Amino acid sequence: MVKVVKSTILDAPVEDVWAVLRDFNGHDGWHPAIADSAIDRGQPSDKVGCVRRFHLNDGSELREQLLTLSDADMAFSYCLLETPVPLLNYVAHVRLAPVTDGDRTFWAWESRFDTPQGREGELKTLVSEGIYQSGFDAIRAHMELEGA
Repeated sequence: MVKVVKSTILDAPVEDVWAVLRDFNGHDGWHPAIADSAIDRGQPSDKVGCVRRFHLNDGSELREQLLTLSDADMAFSYCLLETPVPLLNYVAHVRLAPVTDGDRTFWAWESRFDTPQGREGELKTLVSEGIYQSGFDAIRAHMELEGA
């Protein structure tokens, strides 16, 4: 099993960052890899159990299910249901916390998944850099924060 843990500090109040990230269907508005996204069966994007179906810029389609969402903890988790990339048993967690020194945000994004033998390093880098780090950078740009 592969584990990816990435975190960053954003120069924005935690409530502002949470307002963007808590929308499980809003990632097409800020993540550069996402072309479009919709919630299946017209369910609300904050309903635990809802499924988002989205396309990457290369046309690949993925489906992810919202497993948990807590406004009190500013956290959510989700899993991959369908993906062209062999990230098997993929479950991810996103958590925000206030950094009181400067009214900033700590953002942790982590996951665990299985891969075909021999592809662990390649797929760990894809998730760590291609999804998480590019997501951190994209939120900075989307929110017009320093370091973007």
